[in-house]
Amino acid sequence: MKIHHIPYHKTGYFSNLINDYVTKNEEVSNLYGNYPEIHAFKNQIALKAGFEQEKREVLASALVEQYKDFSLSEATQKNIESLKSKHTFTVTTGHQLNIFTGPLYFIYKIISTINLTKKLKKEFPDKHFVPVYWMATEDHDFEEINYFNVKGTKISWKKAAKGAVGRLKTEQFEAVQQSFFSKLNNSQSALKLKDLFVKAYVEHDTLASATRFLVNELFNRCGLVIVDGDCKQLKTLFKPQIVAELAEQISYKHVSETNKKIEDSYKIQVNPREINLFYLKDNLRERIVLENEKYKVLNSNIRFSKEEILEEVEKYPERFSPNVITRPAYQEVILPNLCYIGGGGELAYWLQLKSYFNAVAIPFPIVLLRNSVLFISEKQSQKMDKLNISFEELFLKQEALVTKKIKEISAIKIDFSEQRSLLQTQFNQLKELAKKTDFSFVGAVNAQEKKQLNGLDKLEKRLLKAQKKKLDDVVERIVVLHNQLFPNGGLEERIRNFSDYYLEFGEDFLPMLMAVLDPLKMDFTIIEV
Repeated sequence: MKIHHIPYHKTGYFSNLINDYVTKNEEVSNLYGNYPEIHAFKNQIALKAGFEQEKREVLASALVEQYKDFSLSEATQKNIESLKSKHTFTVTTGHQLNIFTGPLYFIYKIISTINLTKKLKKEFPDKHFVPVYWMATEDHDFEEINYFNVKGTKISWKKAAKGAVGRLKTEQFEAVQQSFFSKLNNSQSALKLKDLFVKAYVEHDTLASATRFLVNELFNRCGLVIVDGDCKQLKTLFKPQIVAELAEQISYKHVSETNKKIEDSYKIQVNPREINLFYLKDNLRERIVLENEKYKVLNSNIRFSKEEILEEVEKYPERFSPNVITRPAYQEVILPNLCYIGGGGELAYWLQLKSYFNAVAIPFPIVLLRNSVLFISEKQSQKMDKLNISFEELFLKQEALVTKKIKEISAIKIDFSEQRSLLQTQFNQLKELAKKTDFSFVGAVNAQEKKQLNGLDKLEKRLLKAQKKKLDDVVERIVVLHNQLFPNGGLEERIRNFSDYYLEFGEDFLPMLMAVLDPLKMDFTIIEV
């Protein structure tokens, strides 16, 4: 096995904001606090040292209740108990309740989290660090989670769904099970996957409990603690922030100000609502809006006066569900958290929140880009060598890669740059001549220049097309290789499920990843196996 790394910004798959954050560009320095470097965690520990003991007790109690019907490893039990200690801190990642973990990067998120706690323990041996997976049980975007891909086939759970996905009953899973199992053989690894699937989705009655079981089975030996935020005990700790959101629309003001500051340079990941909370009850999760001094729950008949909704918060805090803007604040209020680990899209919206966190006096965590991985087999690596494709070139879009390689191996030069330069020099001379005679003639010269340059572009494209046809065997080999490594033209970690590699590597798959992934490396990882 060989490990290779390339900078994230050279892959072409990360936004300008994330590339600038990873490279510590001064342009984004005001969007975060401590940067994800091992020495910076000392400052973050000091920042979070004032986490209240009462919250620790509530957190530990809530987790004991959430795990009461599950078998815990000794490591996870110790980690839950340790949360009561002022010397214990968490490192957290979060993810939706995708069927059977969904895309591969879910696995990478958790491994990044576990590995960071190990690094922190070595650096700060007098402290204890707990890896946390935050289940997004309150999400309601069922279409985003109701499928996973195995061996190039999309397997979907067909179900009418309303409300928080964590509360959905795991019914009508027979078709999902049948489709999945049809892709598996009877190897030991396949039998393990089948058993895992049945125990998760047949023997547990909600999607939240099924996901907890599945993730616990995969990672409990590492002491991973799974948190379900859809919990009255935990929501009680968040009541002051809920009240501030309803009464003052505080997140809207501050996130909007941040967005205005960065929108000229970067794409805005999320735009805040005036109230960034949902009302959650039974099969209902709908936005709360304020109209004519009345708080309304959209797509329902539920209405509150200000006094009534504040009373509702006091009695039933579990009925108030944070959205993408306020969920990070909820997490940081109830956890003694040092760092949040997420993908590029997640970090982009976290970087919009620092001003809001300051306004509500919540310490802003270190935010860290999760590990990203591309697997390349020995056979695929050999094909790359024969085609003279480097790892950086491999990340080019397929058409750009084909064009580059055809130009390199073509017996004739398919690059009219010199002709363009010569043509532009000639037309610059003509423009100077026109200015000295009749200035109106300059427009005609410009038009002719544009026409001639366009003509050169068309000729170059025709020549390239002809060479691609002549070297079609090379083109086909590049396309086949690229399609294997980048399914649907994207990163495999966003498409494939962990089961594809579990079938190949078995129980060695997760330990192998843990052994090679460094969460603070801040480069894209290529694993050649």
